[in-house]
Amino acid sequence: FPLMETNACEAEAAEQWDYVLVADHRAQREPRLASQQQRFLEELGSKGFHHKVLEDQEKLYFGMRADNSIFDLYRTLLREPEEFAPRAELARPTPVPATTRIRIVNFVLNSQTAGGDTFQDLVKAGVFEAGFPLHKGEEDLKRKWAQWTNMFQEQPIDDIRNYFGEKVALYFAWLGWYTYMLVPAAAVGLIIFLSGFSLFHASQISKEICEAHDIYMCPRGDHSRRYRRLSETCTFAKLTHLFDNEGTVLFAIFMALWATVFLEIWKRQRARVVLHWDLYGWDEDQEEMALELINCPDSQPRLHQHSYVRSGIIFLLTLLMICLMIGMAHVLVVYRVLAAALFNSALPFLEEQVTTAVVVTGALVHYVTILVMTKINKCVALKLCDFEKPRTFSERESKFTIRFFTLQFFAHFSSLIYIAFILGRINGHPGKSVRLAGLWKLEECHLSGCMMDLFVQMAIIMGLKQTLSNCMEYLRPWLAHKWRSMQATVSRDPELRRWQHNYLLNPVNTFSLFDEFMEMMIQYGFTTIFVAAFPLAPLLALFSNLVEIRLDAIKMVRLQRRLVPRKAKDIGRVVPRPVAIQAPSLGGSLSGGVVGGAGGPGLTPCCGPGTWLQVLEIIGVLAVIANGMVIAFTSEFIPRIVYKHRYGPCRQGAQPAIDCLTGYVNHSLSVFFTKDFQDPVQTEGENVTECRYRDYGTTQDSNLTEQSWVLLAIRLAFLILFEHVALCIKLIAAWFVPDTPQSVKNKVLEEKYQRLREKMW
Repeated sequence: FPLMETNACEAEAAEQWDYVLVADHRAQREPRLASQQQRFLEELGSKGFHHKVLEDQEKLYFGMRADNSIFDLYRTLLREPEEFAPRAELARPTPVPATTRIRIVNFVLNSQTAGGDTFQDLVKAGVFEAGFPLHKGEEDLKRKWAQWTNMFQEQPIDDIRNYFGEKVALYFAWLGWYTYMLVPAAAVGLIIFLSGFSLFHASQISKEICEAHDIYMCPRGDHSRRYRRLSETCTFAKLTHLFDNEGTVLFAIFMALWATVFLEIWKRQRARVVLHWDLYGWDEDQEEMALELINCPDSQPRLHQHSYVRSGIIFLLTLLMICLMIGMAHVLVVYRVLAAALFNSALPFLEEQVTTAVVVTGALVHYVTILVMTKINKCVALKLCDFEKPRTFSERESKFTIRFFTLQFFAHFSSLIYIAFILGRINGHPGKSVRLAGLWKLEECHLSGCMMDLFVQMAIIMGLKQTLSNCMEYLRPWLAHKWRSMQATVSRDPELRRWQHNYLLNPVNTFSLFDEFMEMMIQYGFTTIFVAAFPLAPLLALFSNLVEIRLDAIKMVRLQRRLVPRKAKDIGRVVPRPVAIQAPSLGGSLSGGVVGGAGGPGLTPCCGPGTWLQVLEIIGVLAVIANGMVIAFTSEFIPRIVYKHRYGPCRQGAQPAIDCLTGYVNHSLSVFFTKDFQDPVQTEGENVTECRYRDYGTTQDSNLTEQSWVLLAIRLAFLILFEHVALCIKLIAAWFVPDTPQSVKNKVLEEKYQRLREKMW
């Protein structure tokens, strides 16, 4: 193997050092640590590595450089048999890209040593403190990309690829395309929202609510101790109509089509980019095996294995975590009930604002819960992947991504599901309310309907995630870098000063890029799922992404150590995955990082064949189902349509002088006689003989009327029709827009034909 020809590498300039290892001077004073450090460096030397030592008052810096023979072996192993090139071209030395050098050096450095230790083990033992590739030649990216003045300029994707590798470049290419496609979605959502302003005062329903001075609503919950006139909800009724109008259905169908078109066109964009980067036929598994052989010529690939017992246990544990996420939603329900009682007793002068205070604080509690459960979900998903023991890195990544996203989905959307489809529907009726532990009434929707609660919940959670999270995402590394820089003593030696500068940057971990992807997936969920209740979600996402792109660019180029470049031909995953291959010469398993990881020692990750794309497609289907259910069961769209054509003044035909919704408010409210209240506290206030509540119940016993069953049947019919129409539109759009452009297919065809022609000669 050329790997062993350690004298093949000529002396290179100082800027050619690929990697830097950092150790504390105290490690040199302990014989055991110094001996481990020396053995590690000697073993790297036997594999074709050279090192140079620089030091300051506190640290030792080891510059690492690999022989050219290692990269020659890498290219030899990955050369396809059918590749043809003239002998002169093969003999001509070609420069090795910096991204490839770093990727291979990172793999070997993070592999298990002959003594059975990994670099991560040495870091934990105190032999080394850190290891990272150097930032070199990033000035062009700083000028063209990583500054706020470039917010509205096109991203230099090729330059990003040449510096950070294909995986990072594909992330920013996808994020830029997603942001670009948000423009029409945000525009349509804004138009739908603003169209409600044209009916702000003209809506017949709002007029009737504002003029209903003689209609009294039954007390809601234990915190409301008086009968409220329906006219007091006039402002909320008008606000609700801004996002709960006839355009909501069209917007939901539009977003289903938008999500499909966005994904299909991205597939075409990705195909062009991958062909441009000469990665169309690249095989990740083959490259991983090549790196394993470079690190240890006697390595053997792991065999496929499967255990039904292990899979069953993992399924049950995953199901248990999902139940825990649902349980967290129930905890929020209990909080809202107790908070309503607490606010009412502690702040009696805010009786009218208790419902708003409960909704707002409930959203804040849910946001804090999301932050806590994110860390727990990540650990659980990793433990489940370790327990399952997948064979390959890609398989591990795929399983981790699906499990983590599933847990995150329930953590983020469980409370929204409760508000949209459960809140106010299991409370009973006046005089016979359902109570928590027999003491506290369950909370009810706002007097203007549950759409207002859902709108407020989504606006608060999404607003906090897009503002507070982004601010913390940037301020934390900026402040940490400033603090370390203020405490450090800078050397006068230019080379040592550059190494010190890289060491003082914020360390990256195995989730540096994965967290960015997951953040965008959750945002995409908020943008499409329940968008019928929050049409401004695409607009908020658009503004957030414009800032997010620059924040990520500035972090990666100016505030963080350099990510290890990784190859990829689709948006994949980043997750820690130790390599496990049999190495007889080392007497055990060889563990190390996968090629091109973004993380720390021994836990370097890789990408896979587009699991994030599968997640996006799943979100698109869930969006169709969720929006259909919101329109059918949460919105007032169906009851209004039924009233128009079955019960209203226009049931026999249109009446030009009469609005077809005249009388809808009185029709949609049931009557309850106040004398039937079992709790006398509820009857405090004005002398009212009857009150109204939102439902279709009989006056005598509050049982559901025939009209309520007719309405339920129509809701279900609409849901089935809406979902079938939207899904058919998605399928037609997916079929109509080919995943791969014809120009890409023709280019690949021409290359195959050219190779065959050359072989004939």
